[in-house]
Amino acid sequence: MPADPRPEVTLAPAARTLRDLTGIPVTRLHGLGEKKAAALAKWGVTSVFDLLTTYPHRYIDRSRQADVADLALGDEAVVLATVRRSGARRTRQGRSLVELAVHDGTGGMKVVFFNQPWRARQLEPGTEALFFGKLDVYQGGRQMTNPVVDVVGAGAQQHTLRVIPVYPASAKAGLSSWEVGRWAEEAMRRSGTLADPLPEEWRHHFDLLDRTEAFRRVHLPEAMGDQAPGRRRLAFDELFRLQLALMLRRRALEEGARAVRHVVSALDVVEPDDGRLVRRFLGGLPFALTTAQRRALAAIFAELSGPVPMHRLLQGDVGSGKTVVAVAALLAAVQGGHQGALMAPTEVLAEQHHMAVRALLDGLAVADPRRLEGERPVTVALLTNRTGAAERARVRQGLLDGSVDLVVGTHALLTDDVAFHSLGLVVIDEQHRFGVEQRAALRDKGRAAVVPGDPDLLVMTATPIPRTAAMVLFGDLDMVVLDELPPGRTPVTTAWARAPEEEAAAWRRVAEEVAAGNRAYVVCPLVEESERVQARSATEERDRLARDVLPGLRLGLLHGQLRPAEKDEVMAAFRAGEVQVLVATTVVEVGVDVPEATVMVVEDADRFGIAQLHQLRGRVGRSHRPSWCFLLSAGGSTDAESRLEALVRTADGFALAEVDLALRGEGTILGARQKGRSDLQLARLRDDGELLDAARQVATAVTEDDPHLEGHPDLADEVRLFLDPEEEAYLFKS
Repeated sequence: MPADPRPEVTLAPAARTLRDLTGIPVTRLHGLGEKKAAALAKWGVTSVFDLLTTYPHRYIDRSRQADVADLALGDEAVVLATVRRSGARRTRQGRSLVELAVHDGTGGMKVVFFNQPWRARQLEPGTEALFFGKLDVYQGGRQMTNPVVDVVGAGAQQHTLRVIPVYPASAKAGLSSWEVGRWAEEAMRRSGTLADPLPEEWRHHFDLLDRTEAFRRVHLPEAMGDQAPGRRRLAFDELFRLQLALMLRRRALEEGARAVRHVVSALDVVEPDDGRLVRRFLGGLPFALTTAQRRALAAIFAELSGPVPMHRLLQGDVGSGKTVVAVAALLAAVQGGHQGALMAPTEVLAEQHHMAVRALLDGLAVADPRRLEGERPVTVALLTNRTGAAERARVRQGLLDGSVDLVVGTHALLTDDVAFHSLGLVVIDEQHRFGVEQRAALRDKGRAAVVPGDPDLLVMTATPIPRTAAMVLFGDLDMVVLDELPPGRTPVTTAWARAPEEEAAAWRRVAEEVAAGNRAYVVCPLVEESERVQARSATEERDRLARDVLPGLRLGLLHGQLRPAEKDEVMAAFRAGEVQVLVATTVVEVGVDVPEATVMVVEDADRFGIAQLHQLRGRVGRSHRPSWCFLLSAGGSTDAESRLEALVRTADGFALAEVDLALRGEGTILGARQKGRSDLQLARLRDDGELLDAARQVATAVTEDDPHLEGHPDLADEVRLFLDPEEEAYLFKS
């Protein structure tokens, strides 16, 4: 390639910011023309910033490089060799086979690739590459099988670094790791010093490199291990930006808020009944609260009576008693003359909550001077999209005049025609199915009430989340955890039925439990048969079971395509025992509570995630009766089998959440949190808990003294760079 005639100049003035680098196109780099730029753009790399945040995914230690002649059988090493011959063919078993003869000047060997036909195009004769693998002997010849390959291109022998960063590469796009590395090296050299917005005292406190050195260590390490401190600093930056955004959101919520002061205190959890609503409720429960429930309520009540609106996350495993905690909190609002709202993501869950809350509050009365008796029953209403027009009008009027104390609903609570008299507390269940916008919309309902104020917020989730992931997903909320089950709950025996005789044993257990007066669920992943996904449908499975497996038993069917009235009819029949075995899809995943159900059978269990399987298992074991969960699966991917083994091994939802994080990675678990520029490229929530705690500490300290980052303009600018437009507009509206 001819030398680039343009003079080499630095890309921008000294101490440039990351935003500066986003404004410099990659075409400013030498030898990077429009064709290569177009290929990089397919990866989302268009600027020098994008290039420098495309990090190596591993490193090759050139000090371990060996000559072919010196390799002994079983040695694993890097060999820099040139392809002399290349051929491709099919084996007798139909697999593709690419065979290379390579030589490094000291000796030669064969390199073979199975089921990688594209290697023939990548490694044509004359190509120089690094081959990393184990030396074996096959038919008397020296051979590497399926080694890791990095095509280094012309000039590699003059490369003086002992450690070679390996970048993503794509033969299809015409991009090699060698090219990406060369461009990254040039970008680092020409970028000079990078501005470091992290206050110096914090950098020293946590022993973090400065930013320029961190990027240099990651892209241009001089020795193996040099990259680790660089990665640590850049991973800290990713976590710090996330925590700053969350802290800014928290400060924005608190700023100018008009807290609703509730007539409740932490003592209401332990003091005897003195006639107040909360104490009457807690004292009248037919069971004792767990230590975790008492601890959670004490924290919640202390905040409800405080001067700042509560923003709290209540995490609890399946069956840990979150509903009782939520109802007690809602009653704290009611006893002070306010109202409470509980929002659920589905109509099935909202209806289940409505039934549970009404049952818990049966017989409780609240003071009402408009009544001759001076009191009336606590009023609980239900509002969903299938609430009839007349009932909807009655509920709306009750919310407006204050005669409805508690409302349970879905997104229907957010519509413009729903207004409150005095909204004191909002409880949101299964928060991961809602966004920040829904939280804000319910808060605004309180501000627009007849008696305006900023309602307190309690977010609940029955999906256990690893502590580190919760700090990222819900970092603007204080957290309290229910980590023990109420007394009287029986552990569920879980079995993975992978063989026909094990599956037959599962169905025998179903028949035995039904004969004993109990009930069973059978869950299938699909409603109708699909040629694309060969999983049993709920409809056909119900028919098969009734005909061949469970003849004589009364089977029902529940799935999302049934009309609302049909769903209600099926669930009522199952609760009453008229339906003994309920064949369903995942509509029973959360919220459905039938104490007589003692067996859960999950078909095609390898198709479900850990959280779903744990939730489904939680539909049984909800009483003193011994219960079972059978996971039917002949096997699947390695990850799927790891999920099933984990379910059999433990019933601890928080332990399962950690397994889930390890198997799926944070990108999948964080889901919608990843918007705009990717926030987590180097940081790993499973491994970087210490860094996350440090980032949280710094973000909290910085925003306490400077809630708008007016004294930290470089930091504010960087946070804005990584936010999606809506969040940026909200956090920096001032």
